[in-house]
Amino acid sequence: MGMIDRFIGLGQGVTALGSAATGMAEVFTRNATRKMELEEEAYARAIGQLGQEFQAPRAGFFDGFVNGLNRLPRPLLALGTIGLFIYAMVEPQGFGLRMTGLQQVPEPLWWLLGAIVGFYFGAREAHHFRHRVWPASQVQTSVTTTERLATARKSDDDFADNAALRDWLAGLRE
Repeated sequence: MGMIDRFIGLGQGVTALGSAATGMAEVFTRNATRKMELEEEAYARAIGQLGQEFQAPRAGFFDGFVNGLNRLPRPLLALGTIGLFIYAMVEPQGFGLRMTGLQQVPEPLWWLLGAIVGFYFGAREAHHFRHRVWPASQVQTSVTTTERLATARKSDDDFADNAALRDWLAGLRE
């Protein structure tokens, strides 16, 4: 092709026409490759900055103290509950007196305590769930199941009584 281009003289003209078409197309639509390159560059900078924050070890009494406090609630709740059983067996009258005192606590205060404990442990669980690495076998299984459902030849009569299932199946078929 190089020899024919030099002989006819179309090589530079075709290249210029191609560049012009590319430039004109990028006026109307974004260059997807360039967008991906810019996103990757921004991601790399963000990860680099995050890595720099954690390179220096956190030295100091306060950081160690706060880390220790963050690790206390679950063991204290577990050991405290076992301690209550032991206390009930060792001194039943004192245990009964304290439980009678707990009955005097108003119900909204119990709801508030439940919300605080629930949000604390719920937030921890949600954090661990969001950062979980799913095995590839589970992901493939769920995709395969969805594909099987989408390709299943079910008539609309099977879901005549449930409009939501009919819409969901129609969306899977598309």
